[in-house]
Amino acid sequence: MEKAMMSIVILGAIAGLTEGFGVLPDGPLNAAVDGTFMFTTSLSPTQTPFVSVVWSFEVINNIISSHAASNSSPPEYKDRITLFPSTGSLELRSLTTADSGEYSVNIIPAGEATLVGQTTLNVYEPVSNVTVDPKSADLVEFKDSVNLSCTSFGSPTSFLWLNDTSEVTASDRVQFTDGGSVMTIVNVTRFDQQQFRCRASNPASHATSEPVPISVSFGPENTNLMLSSPQEYFAEGSNIRLVCSAVSRPDALFKWFLNGNLLTDTGPELTLTNIQLSQSGNYSCQASNSKTLRHQTSQPSAITVLEKILDSSVKPSINLTVEGTSVNLTCEACGSIFTRTWKKDGSDLILDDNMMLSDNNRLLSFNPVNRKDSGEYSCNISNPVSSDEAEYNMVVN
Repeated sequence: MEKAMMSIVILGAIAGLTEGFGVLPDGPLNAAVDGTFMFTTSLSPTQTPFVSVVWSFEVINNIISSHAASNSSPPEYKDRITLFPSTGSLELRSLTTADSGEYSVNIIPAGEATLVGQTTLNVYEPVSNVTVDPKSADLVEFKDSVNLSCTSFGSPTSFLWLNDTSEVTASDRVQFTDGGSVMTIVNVTRFDQQQFRCRASNPASHATSEPVPISVSFGPENTNLMLSSPQEYFAEGSNIRLVCSAVSRPDALFKWFLNGNLLTDTGPELTLTNIQLSQSGNYSCQASNSKTLRHQTSQPSAITVLEKILDSSVKPSINLTVEGTSVNLTCEACGSIFTRTWKKDGSDLILDDNMMLSDNNRLLSFNPVNRKDSGEYSCNISNPVSSDEAEYNMVVN
């Protein structure tokens, strides 16, 4: 009979242990060096004291044994722990990395089965003083690559890279090595010109570096030449302003050319004051980048300088015009002549059989002249920038 009773007690104890497993939360649990951690049991506070509560570290190392009459702890834990008798929870203070490991608790309630719990605690050095090397970078688009290396104090387990707005992710040009602590950007582009930060973390803490500016030089491109007045012809003596622009970082430097010959002028604007005939030609500008060592030339813009039409006149070939003879009226002027148009008595001239225009309308010939040809003849001489008109009253006798 005694043997039967003993078997029942042992089986009951085993059943109690099994039933109470899970008093502590699943691990691993995380905490920081010098911090405090509370091992909170899942038990509700009890008014009846537990028969005993025993906490252990790595199974064999006793942290505290609490019985109805007394508590006992080894010296290394005496000032670092607080036991909460109503729940069996344990507070552990002044944590070090040596406190990382497996913790277990055995709780014997009055008149009930033994409750056990087991979990793991990882103690991490707090992450601090996160820095990125180099502190800045000045790069050339499509030519340079950059390695940014993240270091910190503490015990980081992961690294996250951030740009101005969001997390940086791996791509064909962005690579992460050394556990994510090194970020490499291959063949940088202008869109990589941002401020980058590194966030180092472990399960108990995180810290972020100061931003590191990345400068990317590019261009020039889209080099464009514009005239202050969008026209091809200009009157002699005019003032003309030409403006050259280009997409470039840093700002482009500019040179100017006339018919392919380098001018002494520099800068994004070229001002031509009191322009002369000799300054006609094809103007272009060249943009250069001192960082990329690249340059680009604009499409040429043609500027044609014309003399104004002055001193126009209509002169007859003879002073006395007699019917039946031949007469020529000649239209002349100074300046750059493009066109001549004739009128008679204020209306466009209509040629009769005895009339002919020649030499680009310079010469109006009558052969023979008739009395009906009498009238006021005017000649308008023009070019794209000016015009002038002369008149002659022809009387046929």
